[in-house]
Amino acid sequence: MRFYTIGYGGRKPEEFLDLLKQKGIKVVIDVRLRPDRASMGSFARAKSQDKGIQRLLSTAGIEYISVIELGNVFLEYADWRERYQELLTKAGGLLIQRLENISCPFCLMCAEKSPEMCHRFLIAEYLVSKGYEVEHIE
Repeated sequence: MRFYTIGYGGRKPEEFLDLLKQKGIKVVIDVRLRPDRASMGSFARAKSQDKGIQRLLSTAGIEYISVIELGNVFLEYADWRERYQELLTKAGGLLIQRLENISCPFCLMCAEKSPEMCHRFLIAEYLVSKGYEVEHIE
């Protein structure tokens, strides 16, 4: 079971879509805590399907799913990595439940362009420990 991760930070919407299409992504899983507050409007979750990230992805035939329970609630802390890792250790099975019913390949998406600087990297490591294979789109 292969999945991908991507960060949209610093990317133009067209570049973002091209990267997803190159990998054959059919579902983008938004793991932001506040998807409605993206600094770039194209990547914000809108109230209607004809705007924001939903519209952008739908133009390429890609489904959008927001999974806010995987958002980084510890981002404001200097030790956010350790805290988020502990959360995954204690409740990871519960947090990833919705992902288990989504067909691969899906792509975890957050704002940070570099996977190593983002909590999606920790989510990916957790999923790998459960038998998944990951590729970070850079």
